[in-house]
Amino acid sequence: MKSLVVYYTRTGTTRFVAQTIAAELGADLEEIVDLKKREGKLGWIIGGKDASQKKLTKIAPLKRSPADYDLLVIGTPIWAWAPTPAVRTYISQNDLTGKKVALFYTFGSDMKQAAERTKALLTNANVVSELPLVDPMGKKEETEQKIAEWCTLLKQF
Repeated sequence: MKSLVVYYTRTGTTRFVAQTIAAELGADLEEIVDLKKREGKLGWIIGGKDASQKKLTKIAPLKRSPADYDLLVIGTPIWAWAPTPAVRTYISQNDLTGKKVALFYTFGSDMKQAAERTKALLTNANVVSELPLVDPMGKKEETEQKIAEWCTLLKQF
């Protein structure tokens, strides 16, 4: 099964998870780059506001097409109980009809409705699994174990 892991990260946390998943699956890896400046506290505040308002953003051109893969793994930090604008934009720009999609989320506290809001964007895709990870950098060993177990499940799809 040919797999692609796509993700957005602001601080590097979601990158760590994405790289670990890609290594476990033997998958290709693609970072979604938000062209809007989101560094520092102001970037964090604006990012949360944009996420809560379901805004799209401009993203850098991508090298890989999800159409070329059997499984698409999408990773997003949770901002204001929602997926990031960059991931929302990626999903809106790609036809994922019938595509097998697995989702992973990184967050520091409460996920609330974030999973439902992310899955709602994927109306024509087949969401096969989800992995929520609280503070993955603070719990690296536990995170790596959860990822290994999840990837074993994903290999069955």
